[in-house]
Amino acid sequence: MQTINRFLYGPTPEERVRAWQGKLRQESRILDRETRQLDIETNKVRQTIKQLAKKGDIKSARILAREVVRSNKQKDRLSVSKARLGSIGTQLSQQLAMAKVSGSLQKSTEIMKLSNNLIKLPQISQTMREMSMEMTKAGIMEEMLDDALDVEEDEEVEEEADEEVDKVLFELTNGKLGQAGAVNTELPVSQVDEEQAEREMERYREQLNGLLSG
Repeated sequence: MQTINRFLYGPTPEERVRAWQGKLRQESRILDRETRQLDIETNKVRQTIKQLAKKGDIKSARILAREVVRSNKQKDRLSVSKARLGSIGTQLSQQLAMAKVSGSLQKSTEIMKLSNNLIKLPQISQTMREMSMEMTKAGIMEEMLDDALDVEEDEEVEEEADEEVDKVLFELTNGKLGQAGAVNTELPVSQVDEEQAEREMERYREQLNGLLSG
């Protein structure tokens, strides 16, 4: 009888919720893995910044410090997104409890708002779009407009860069380079060292950019 009902009416509310919660846990693990990879690459960049600072190559150190700033912002986004995944899971558990009384899942503006924000994150965008469509069909969400899902450009990186770069350099060099922009502290660097530093810097920037772009 249960098989016939599933064929005629589709999965039960409990089956739908359990399936969605499984996907949420899977996406959460993806964000954890992304964060770990970002930490590894950022630590490598931090070591390179220290080496550049010791050589007096302030210009290159500042360029890489901006990548650390971007990396930190991305880690914050991943952390917030993981929390949102957890919030959706909690909301779904509440939905399931109510469904046992009412017999159906109810519309939730909170789940819709959280899903809308998560769709903007490239790492989990596709899965969240598919889940949103399923939840819309199940009556939990209203159909979202495409123009509400556009990824916003992170203009704050450039606006806050100088202040944050000084902070990063200050921390990484024990206070020696935090205010380096105001003083001419650059030392002579041999062409060989400079070329090697540029190659290392470009390699780390490419690795970080790959993670930051999702």
